[in-house]
Amino acid sequence: MIRKLVTGAVVAGGSMLATTAAFAQEVAEKAAPVPNPGNNAWMMTSTVLVLMMILPGLALFYGGLTRSKNMLSTMTQIGAAAALAMLIWVMWGYSMAFGPTTSEGFIGNFVSSGSLFLSSVTPDSTAATFSDEVISEYVFVSFQMTFAAITAALVLGATVERIKFSAVMVFTAVWLTIVYFPIAHMVWAGGGLLFKLGALDFAGGTVVHINAGVSALVAAIILGKRTGYPSEPMPPHSLTLTMVGTGLLWVGWFGFNAGSELEADGTAGLAMINTFVATASAGLFWMLAEKFSGHKGSALGFCSGIIAGLVAVTPAAGNSGPFGAIVLGAVASIVCFLVVSKLKPKLGFDDSLDAFGIHGVGGIVGAIGTGIVYQPVFGGPGDGSTAMGAQVWIQIQAVLVSIAWAAIGTAIAIYIAKLITGLRVSPEVEREGLDIGEHGERAYN
Repeated sequence: MIRKLVTGAVVAGGSMLATTAAFAQEVAEKAAPVPNPGNNAWMMTSTVLVLMMILPGLALFYGGLTRSKNMLSTMTQIGAAAALAMLIWVMWGYSMAFGPTTSEGFIGNFVSSGSLFLSSVTPDSTAATFSDEVISEYVFVSFQMTFAAITAALVLGATVERIKFSAVMVFTAVWLTIVYFPIAHMVWAGGGLLFKLGALDFAGGTVVHINAGVSALVAAIILGKRTGYPSEPMPPHSLTLTMVGTGLLWVGWFGFNAGSELEADGTAGLAMINTFVATASAGLFWMLAEKFSGHKGSALGFCSGIIAGLVAVTPAAGNSGPFGAIVLGAVASIVCFLVVSKLKPKLGFDDSLDAFGIHGVGGIVGAIGTGIVYQPVFGGPGDGSTAMGAQVWIQIQAVLVSIAWAAIGTAIAIYIAKLITGLRVSPEVEREGLDIGEHGERAYN
C-alpha cells in the first residue's frame, strides 16, 4: 500500500513537473520568439543587394551622366555620403527612426529614442516583421541603414559638378538628422504620424524617393546653376557606364523591394515580380515617349525609364498586382519624361542628373498610384475595407507631408552647410573639373 502511494506520488509529481516544464517552455516561446534562419538569410542578402545599389550602382549611373572631368568627384561624393550615413545611423539615426522608446505625446509622431549607439540592440534581440515571425535586430538595423545611405546619396544627383565635397558632408549629416530620420519614423514606425494615418509605402516611395527628389530640387535651386547651363552642351560622358549602373541598380532593387517584406514569403515574391514588370514597362514606355515626341528611342531614355519604373513601383511593390504594376510603371515613365524634357527647360532649374524629375516625380506618381493599384478590383492585395478614394486621399496627405518636411528641412541643412563650409567650388575649379580641384586626381589619364 505504501509502495503504491509512493509510486502514485512519483508519477503525479513527474506529471506535474512535465506539465510545468511544458508550460514554461510555451511561455518562453511566446516571450522570446526565435528568428527564422531562412528569413535572416534573405534579409542579409537583401541588405547586401541594397549596398550594391550605392557602390557601384548609383555611383556608375550618376558618374556616367556627368562630364568626364567630374566623374571621380561624383562617385566619391556618393560613396563618402553613404559611408557617413552608415556611421550616423549607428550613432543616433536608428534610435530616432526605430528606437524602442516612443513618446506618447506630439513628438512621438516624428521621432523615437532609446537606442543611441545601438545601446538596446544585442545579438539575441529581434525585430518584428509583418506576421508572427521575427528577424535578428542587427539584421534589421543593417537593412534600414542601407536605405538611409542610398537616400542621402540620391540627393546629390541634382548638385554634382559644382558643390564642394566638404559641403556635401556637412549637408548629409544635418539632412539625415532633420529630414530622413523623422520621415522614416513617420512612415514606417508604429507610432509614426503617417503610419497611424494608414499610408501605404511598401519600400520607400515617400521615405526615399519623394524625400530625396524634393530635397534635390531645393538644394539645386539654392546652390544655383552650373556655369554655362543651359547654353553650353553638357552631355553624359559615358552612357556605357550609366547603362552598367542601371543594371546594377535594377538587380539591387530586388533587395530594396522584395526585402522590405522582411520575410522570404509570397508577398516578397509579389514584390519581386512587380519589380520586374513595372521596370520593364517603364523602360519601353520612355522610349515610346521619345519616339512620339519626334526623337529616336535612346539608351539614355531606356535607362531613365528603368529608374522611373523602379521608383514608381517601390511604394507599390507588395501593394499591387502585376498588371497594376505594369500600368503604374508606364504612367510614371511618361510623366517623368514630360517633366524632364518639357517642364524642366521651361522652369530653368538645374537639376543636374534629374534627381527630382525621376525620383521626386516618379515617387509622387507611385505613392498616389499605390492607393489605386492596391484595390482588389485592379488585382491588388487589398481587402477592400478602405475605399479607393479614401486610400488615395491618405496617400496624397502622405505625399504632401513628405514634400513639406523635405523642402523645409533641406533648406535648413543647405544653409547650415553654406554657413560652415560654403557651397560652391570656385569658378576656376568648376571649369577645370572637380576631380582635380577637389580630389587631386583624374578619372581618365
